[in-house]
Amino acid sequence: MLDIQGLVISLAGSDARQQKVRAELGKTNLQWRFLDAVRGSALTSVPKEYQPEKVKRLLGFELTPNELGCFLSHKKAWQDCVDKNISTIIFEDDFCLLPHFEKAIHFLMNESTGWNAVRLQGLSDVPQEQIQSNGEFSLVRNIGDAVGATAYLLRPSAAQVLIDAASDIYEPLDHFLEHRQKHHLEFLAISPYPVDITGVETTIADRPGRLPIRGWEKTKRSAMRALDRWFSKNPWFPK
Repeated sequence: MLDIQGLVISLAGSDARQQKVRAELGKTNLQWRFLDAVRGSALTSVPKEYQPEKVKRLLGFELTPNELGCFLSHKKAWQDCVDKNISTIIFEDDFCLLPHFEKAIHFLMNESTGWNAVRLQGLSDVPQEQIQSNGEFSLVRNIGDAVGATAYLLRPSAAQVLIDAASDIYEPLDHFLEHRQKHHLEFLAISPYPVDITGVETTIADRPGRLPIRGWEKTKRSAMRALDRWFSKNPWFPK
């Protein structure tokens, strides 16, 4: 796997998680390394990409510090992909490789074409449209949001698209990845997924006690989004 790298986003000091990552990836031929995650709770100032009041108006709630740190961590990984100019698998540090992982990556890198970004894991089962198959693996289009950002593969050009689209941050990272109207990048997927989650609660994203927006607050949010679409040169929620 000389034409691909792996980056594992992990908080400094996460020794148990990192030990498990080493055990998982040590079974493969993938060249990989850790990338220090941004600890959202340790941020001393609000990042320029994030405008809390605007986020609350248009999303209905602010992102948690950990959600913000998660997004910034992935943005660091995208920049590394661009700087190294090499296709990159971006992992969070709570994954489990399935036995067919390397064969699936070989399919994508050597047999499959027409992709720029591929989801390697999903939290939700959604309908899929097959694009290409070798009988064992298929490149597919998810019909719906599979959610999750535990593992995905990017070409450098796709990483740059995501960086440009993330000049403002207003939604959790996993939803942003599926927000094609924002970044205009089609995230495909591979079936069957070669990466699973361990069930351990992630340390870089949380949504404690977040309830759906209803009633007047939902109406107000819809009005704010409509105004943003009508009057903003770069609306956060494009049509």
